[in-house]
Amino acid sequence: MAGNERRIHSRTAMSAKVKVVHDSQGEFVFSTRDISDGGVFIVVDAEPFEPEIGDKLTVQVQGLPVPAPVLDMVVVRKTNDGFGLQFEDE
Repeated sequence: MAGNERRIHSRTAMSAKVKVVHDSQGEFVFSTRDISDGGVFIVVDAEPFEPEIGDKLTVQVQGLPVPAPVLDMVVVRKTNDGFGLQFEDE
């Protein structure tokens, strides 16, 4: 891995709508920027969504012909345009 890159899984660009539910901040619908075997990056524009690193939330892909599974995730990274979420270990 080059530089300070600590990523284990390769990212794949993917734009999908996901419902994100945070216990204290409520429910939102965001777009994804990329996904990997370890997690997903969600793009947050003007929404008032400010979770902390380590916060747990649920994520569900929207717009599929059948309901997608609801996945437990944790916030692992913040940027100016969104958040990196990691799939929570079972």
